[in-house]
Amino acid sequence: MCGIAGYLSKGDDPEPVGRIMLDMLSSLARRGPDSVGMALYRTEPGHRETCWIRLPEDGDTAAHERRILTGLAVIAEVGPVQRHEGLLRVELATSADAAAIRAAAEGGSRDVEIVSLGHQLELVKQVGHPDGLERAFNMSGFRGSHAIGHTRLSTESRVDLTHSQPFWARGAADVATVHNGHITNYHRLRRLYEQRGVRFFSENDSEVIGVYIADQLDRGLTLEEALESSLDDFDGSFTYLVASGDAMGYARDPFALKPLIVVETDRYVAVANEEIAIRAALGTAGVAHEPSGHVFKLWRRSQLAAPVAAA
Repeated sequence: MCGIAGYLSKGDDPEPVGRIMLDMLSSLARRGPDSVGMALYRTEPGHRETCWIRLPEDGDTAAHERRILTGLAVIAEVGPVQRHEGLLRVELATSADAAAIRAAAEGGSRDVEIVSLGHQLELVKQVGHPDGLERAFNMSGFRGSHAIGHTRLSTESRVDLTHSQPFWARGAADVATVHNGHITNYHRLRRLYEQRGVRFFSENDSEVIGVYIADQLDRGLTLEEALESSLDDFDGSFTYLVASGDAMGYARDPFALKPLIVVETDRYVAVANEEIAIRAALGTAGVAHEPSGHVFKLWRRSQLAAPVAAA
């Protein structure tokens, strides 16, 4: 099951993407009652780098927090810090390499997880219904350019924050993914990445998508090329969405086994695995269609007149 949704504005002014995503995810909640999350992107330039960190559940929370902030202060100037039920939201007044930030914050601990990192990305998720996400983070007030979101039905792994989506593409700032389906060669891909020193935090097969995307970008591929490569490198029945600071897109398995509906107007692009989610948030404008299998598409806000597509 699981619900996935995405929205990208074609305008320059910030839009209420938090409210739009909440409306879409609320309509998809029955597909995924276990957890909910969204990756939202702000439009204003020059925003501080934002890092969300999951603290260990056991031990002295204050001590863990001090160690993490001390480590980060070695490599960057630490700005405002907020606390959200086992999470730290840290703004960095000076930029640093993503790998250095991860090393400084995690400090070798297996129990500290960088949930997301980026100048534009704000990634929040938690166990439960979308209403709870709103109460905890007031996401309806977030204004920006685009977002992707997820409601999860757990089928093979635990119900907790770490196993929830979206997943940050660890190592690639501002890149996040959401997924509906099953990557059947997940275990083989995971072993290959672990042999190269990549650390996984969950047993959720969806986590490997972000790891794969980050690896392809690190190899010098564009996001479009990474999406295209994944069509052949992933096995199984899958539809996933990806977002970066400038773009949103999707990729589907060869048989289009997992649903995806796309509505594009002169104002926005909206995608979800049920049309009702799009209509609940945005009304009846635009014609809905379902893409074919073995296809990807990416919309870049800087190139909205000519979105890239391949089949």
